[in-house]
Amino acid sequence: MPHITVEYSANLDAELNMTALCGDIKRTLLASGLFELGAVRVRAFKAEAYAITDDHPANAFADVSVRIGAGRSDVEKKRLGEALFAMLTERFGALLGQPHFALSLEIREIDPELSWKKNSMHARLRGK
Repeated sequence: MPHITVEYSANLDAELNMTALCGDIKRTLLASGLFELGAVRVRAFKAEAYAITDDHPANAFADVSVRIGAGRSDVEKKRLGEALFAMLTERFGALLGQPHFALSLEIREIDPELSWKKNSMHARLRGK
């Protein structure tokens, strides 16, 4: 863990390179020191169908969902959220300066009793 999903309105494709944004998110996660490389998953999904507030055609959104495994303190989670939101605010800066954009970020901790996973990448990345 972590698994990050960026859900965004289709009209943002012309505004932002989502592949580059996923890379920025990955680098921010790794810089936090809370996760190892083999655990990070970042993906973006374009919403082709959406309805936002007053249906103005310029309305757009990006919703970033961060799911992490248990074991980090509230201080660590808050610091991670602040770092991610600062980077996202910078990357979406031009859009945030317009009256038609909404950005959100949420961090959720996954219950270890209800999470199953296997990852063969860890051994390779750890050199084992």
